[in-house]
Amino acid sequence: MHRDKGLYKSENKLIIERRAGYSDEMMYKQCELLYNILNKTEDKRVGRGRNAHTIQVKKFPNVQQDVHDRAIASLNYYKERMKQKSTIQFRDYQKEIIRKGSEILLIHRFLYLAMEVRTGKTLTSMGIAQLLRAKNVLFLTKKKAITNIIEDYNALYPDYKIMVTNYESMHKLEDTKSFDFVILDEAHGMGAFPKPSNRAKQVQQLLAHNPYVLLLSGTPTPESYSQMYHQVYGIKNNPFSEYKTFYKFAHKFVKIKQKMINGLRINDYQEGSPEILDIMKPYTIAYTQKEAGFKVNTREHVLEVELEPISYKLSAQLKKDKVIQGSEEVVLGDTPVKLMNKLHQLFSGTIKFESGKAQTIDLSKAKFIKEHFKGKKIGIFYKFKQELKALQEVFGKENITDDLSVFKDTDKNIALQIVSGREGISLKEADALVYYNIDFSATSYWQSRDRMTTKDRLESDVYWVFAKGGIEKQIYKAVTNKKDYTVNHFKKDLLSL
Repeated sequence: MHRDKGLYKSENKLIIERRAGYSDEMMYKQCELLYNILNKTEDKRVGRGRNAHTIQVKKFPNVQQDVHDRAIASLNYYKERMKQKSTIQFRDYQKEIIRKGSEILLIHRFLYLAMEVRTGKTLTSMGIAQLLRAKNVLFLTKKKAITNIIEDYNALYPDYKIMVTNYESMHKLEDTKSFDFVILDEAHGMGAFPKPSNRAKQVQQLLAHNPYVLLLSGTPTPESYSQMYHQVYGIKNNPFSEYKTFYKFAHKFVKIKQKMINGLRINDYQEGSPEILDIMKPYTIAYTQKEAGFKVNTREHVLEVELEPISYKLSAQLKKDKVIQGSEEVVLGDTPVKLMNKLHQLFSGTIKFESGKAQTIDLSKAKFIKEHFKGKKIGIFYKFKQELKALQEVFGKENITDDLSVFKDTDKNIALQIVSGREGISLKEADALVYYNIDFSATSYWQSRDRMTTKDRLESDVYWVFAKGGIEKQIYKAVTNKKDYTVNHFKKDLLSL
């Protein structure tokens, strides 16, 4: 959690806190006024007779010295800040979005910025807050993105205060009504349906005092238009506010189907109507990489690795018997979902047992990555936690980090779990992105592969490391066609594995 508190140390003296909405110049004038008051003098006659004369004395002589010191320190502090300038130059399209976005917020009090990755939506959102003279901004994001957002804030050098924190820390926030402007990064993460996620519920409570709300996402509805409802249901002026629950919303905007799960017939709300996005248009500004002048060339390479015989033996046994019984642990594949997940693990050299413990059984992929990319600084994406341990075992813990600032400032490689690293971060310092494994989600594929792209870096290499004869190629085929890899896909592919 990061806060620009407006309370600073300067030569061991506390600086006067910035008043909400005050620029550095305004604060300087306020401090100057205080300083002049504290040092105001008046005439005083002293002595008698011929020796009587007038001297200047302080009008408020009983003010403590530390108050004087604080006023002086504050004057110097804000004077220095006035000399500093923003290092950010908004591009023409960002200036236009800031202008249009501010107008939408003034009318509706909320805006959805659907700007594609690397088009600068974070800085654009901060620019909108500045134009609307926000006083106290809350920026909710993913934990790994906090550092980059703080860097953008410091570079922009706006007049407002900011709190940058991750969604998981919302419960720690105090005096939430003091935030007059709330930015919800990666807003599609609140899109679960038919029931709202805990995150969506918490955000709804956070917005009860009706601040300006700005939602950010490069992919607002990555899997279904139905995902829009819970992203905006906590906003008072949202266009679906007459539908108090998702189910009422669905009867109007979703083609409800039924499907069988474990012998039970349940409603499927996946097929939301395109009308949902049409209704959101007055509240939305969309912008693509193509419109921004990006001509991105992401070169993808599929590399195949021969695993150890034990991996193929265990995979074959699990497919045949649906169970692997060890001396102390058990692996079960007694349902299609379990079998799909366990084979997915085995073809990357790890396994999670029924007990919850995990083990590395094959280091082939990790060894291949280390050798193939020797001498390069790489970003590695993995899916299962045990895969990180396999990478650390081969590379050495001291050569791999999960900290973006360490990756940026050192020669260490970075290893991130796909779901947590796919959004809101930049890996522009990497020579290449390497996937130890692949996620079932099409959203993960499209978002994570673009982590190296910037306005100044439009070419990148992405490497997929698959096991020969493994499940990964089938998953890759699905997600590249913008389809999640599901149990139905797996059932069809199982015979060829």
